[in-house]
Amino acid sequence: MAIAIDPSARARGTGPLEISQDVARRYLALHHFLAPPRTLPSGDDGILAVFDRLGSVQFDPIDVAGRNHDLVLLARVADYRRADMDRLLYDSRALYETYNKGLSIVPTSELPWYRVAWDRARQRHEGEAFDEHAPLVEELLARIRETGPMSSTDVEPRAAIDWYWRPTNQVRAILEALAEAGILGLARRDGNRRVYDLAERLFPATTLARGAPVREAFRHKLLSRHRAHGLLGTSGSAELWIGTSPRVTLGSEDGIPSGAAGRRELHAELIDRGDLLPVDVEGVRGTRFVPGAEEERLDQAEREVAAGEPPGGRRAGVAFLAALDPLVWDRDLLRSLYGFDYIWEVYVPAAKRRWGYYVLPVLYGDRLVGRIEPRIERKSDTLRIAGLWWETGFDPVAEPGFVPAFTAAVDAHRRFGGVRRLAWPREARHRELGRLVRGGLA
Repeated sequence: MAIAIDPSARARGTGPLEISQDVARRYLALHHFLAPPRTLPSGDDGILAVFDRLGSVQFDPIDVAGRNHDLVLLARVADYRRADMDRLLYDSRALYETYNKGLSIVPTSELPWYRVAWDRARQRHEGEAFDEHAPLVEELLARIRETGPMSSTDVEPRAAIDWYWRPTNQVRAILEALAEAGILGLARRDGNRRVYDLAERLFPATTLARGAPVREAFRHKLLSRHRAHGLLGTSGSAELWIGTSPRVTLGSEDGIPSGAAGRRELHAELIDRGDLLPVDVEGVRGTRFVPGAEEERLDQAEREVAAGEPPGGRRAGVAFLAALDPLVWDRDLLRSLYGFDYIWEVYVPAAKRRWGYYVLPVLYGDRLVGRIEPRIERKSDTLRIAGLWWETGFDPVAEPGFVPAFTAAVDAHRRFGGVRRLAWPREARHRELGRLVRGGLA
């Protein structure tokens, strides 16, 4: 749905609000439902609450400790299970996959705004892949109309063609293109194998018939980036902003310039509307922006820090953050606000990794205190902690309240994975914490 901001929720004074780093960290914990973690209700209500506030969660198929969106929800929703998300995606279809910040999951109610990605992909493919491979396009659509949902493995493979970054079987490529264009949608996933059906069978006709003006759609996508993170600036890696303005002009764009110029124009409109509130954080370079709907939570953060209260007024908890969790999107902010240097090393050659293949930041209260590499090994019925790394000066055993909070996070991950055993790192430095965690689990 379109995000309506109360006009009274505007920046206080004539310039940016100035806040301390403590307040900024506290606000982000509150904004992200991590104060404390795993306190949203289990099932549909908790999951939909995450999407109602953050708007968009990235999908990534790598499944070592859980897929990215599973880990985002596991940190926030009590007793989260992947079947709960699959039900919302493929049964009730309250959520669906589309391209926003990469492949993402968004509310179906916001499809009229996000469909700008479909429309632009369709324009592009109609001048390229759909024309060049027209007979195959017709064959695939006819088969789906007649026989129902299918995947690329249900059709005899054809010769590979150049497709994005690698040669790909024509059937798979054209099915992907038809889905990018909104002609097909995902009926379901069998593991990571995508099963497609006609979009008209998956979404209500009234929803598919609606579309927002192009300027409004891109403005909505830009605001979605700020909603998801909570304290973005206007710079950072290109990944932060992909899809928030036209990269190349295709027909009428409501006068939006392409690239960064278009993003600056839309950003100024969001500030003028009160959808974004400027904030200067002590010791952090550049003005940041809080979504207008979050002003009250920023006030709460200021009150809690001033009163010396724990996050959310409750005992601090531990969360293992997904590598693409919105909270860790802005790596520069992690360094300047948390003093935390995080690189997702899944694509780094093994010999060059500082930590490990699929390492997750460890949040305690509103601090990033370390890293963990969990692996769910279902064949051996085990959650394996392949590695642990603590920030300089942080002692997990001596830190008041940390051990039970950490144990609860380990237990939540073990139950999510449906395994019973825990395998612990063998290094001597982790022995005492392992003993305490096992004792807590027992």
